[in-house]
Amino acid sequence: AAEPWPENAALYQQLKEEQILLSDNASSLAVQAFLQMCNLPIRVICRANAEYMSPSGKVPFIHVGNQVVSELGPIVQFVKAKGHSLSDGLDEVQKAEMKAYMELVNNMLLTAELYLQWCDDVTVEEITHPRYGSPYPWPLNRILSYQKQWEVRRKMKAIGWAGKTLEQVLEDVDQCCHALSQRLGTQPYFFNKQPTELDALVFGHLFTILTTQLITDELSEKVKNYSNLTAFCRRIEQQYFEGHEKDSSTIAARSSKKSLLR
Repeated sequence: AAEPWPENAALYQQLKEEQILLSDNASSLAVQAFLQMCNLPIRVICRANAEYMSPSGKVPFIHVGNQVVSELGPIVQFVKAKGHSLSDGLDEVQKAEMKAYMELVNNMLLTAELYLQWCDDVTVEEITHPRYGSPYPWPLNRILSYQKQWEVRRKMKAIGWAGKTLEQVLEDVDQCCHALSQRLGTQPYFFNKQPTELDALVFGHLFTILTTQLITDELSEKVKNYSNLTAFCRRIEQQYFEGHEKDSSTIAARSSKKSLLR
């Protein structure tokens, strides 16, 4: 039987308007979508030091009862242990397929977001450094930004992305979107009529890409080429976010974002 979900459950992320970056916003939105799909209410709390509060050093993280859990994968497992699951109806083959597509999204979309934020020089100077360091005084703002940049670029080198051009990264994004578009087809969700954690993850990344102002529109244009993916994002926004919350955590209330429903 499902355990009762505490009313004061909270999700922590960085400051929305002035600090949070594309990749963290996408990850946070994916967790919010997952919890909405499970019908588990959560309050979004923005903290300048959310990254440093997280047990894994990554956002978002949730604080439920006396437990703190960060990132979508562990949060899905935590919620499942409490008796709530979106993928129980899938057979073993479907579960394996779902995991493979989630890996694809993390390996392609999330990595592309990180690359754009920390390896594209124009984006780094005009968006990433000012936003990432915004809550801190000089010179700490620059020190923390350069520290994070060094960390991400070291990761990019390790996975073979450091030598890629922006065009190659955008091509990877296009290939990922093509694969997702084909899998989705004309279905409402990736596994037909019911959403799974894959739907939450894809929504988090695609919606954030579509609604975040970057130096150019090249990244969002790759997603817009697939009309079933943009329709999928609109559907989830309408079903799980519009009118659900009356506080500032709703997508519609995000001043740093645009709704897709215009």
